[in-house]
Amino acid sequence: MAKDNQGFKLIANNKKAYHEYFIEDKYEAGVELHGTEVKSLRMGKCSLKEAFVRIENGQVYVYQMHISPYEKGNIFNRDPLRPKKLLLHKSEIRKLEQAIKETGYTIMPLQVYLKGGLVKVEIGLAKGKKLYDKRADIAKKDMRREAERDFKVRMR
Repeated sequence: MAKDNQGFKLIANNKKAYHEYFIEDKYEAGVELHGTEVKSLRMGKCSLKEAFVRIENGQVYVYQMHISPYEKGNIFNRDPLRPKKLLLHKSEIRKLEQAIKETGYTIMPLQVYLKGGLVKVEIGLAKGKKLYDKRADIAKKDMRREAERDFKVRMR
């Protein structure tokens, strides 16, 4: 999914999802929020560390997505960990339902961002990595870091 920087502001990223899972497919979903939650998100107060997605009764919900209470929200603040409904097309929901029936597949929230003034969540169809896959990824990152360090030393 190509994102232009015009009207795009990243709020939260789920690095753990990329480390723990292979991301097969990505979807963009809107989020059903209340007023003070939107204000809090605009200030960048969101965490996806423990978040996961479930499909219940043909609806998609994200759980454990922490949106900190808005300081000036007083009685209008909602529970920071309440389940939030994701807005997707029926065909996309059906595709996701079919995919998670296969063993090893799950749906993970990858990032939360503002796009044209609207809060969007990018969710990914993910398959769990084995320990040796994680080790291979870490080795690749270390090699790339070493190469960049060597390149910087030569440039001076």
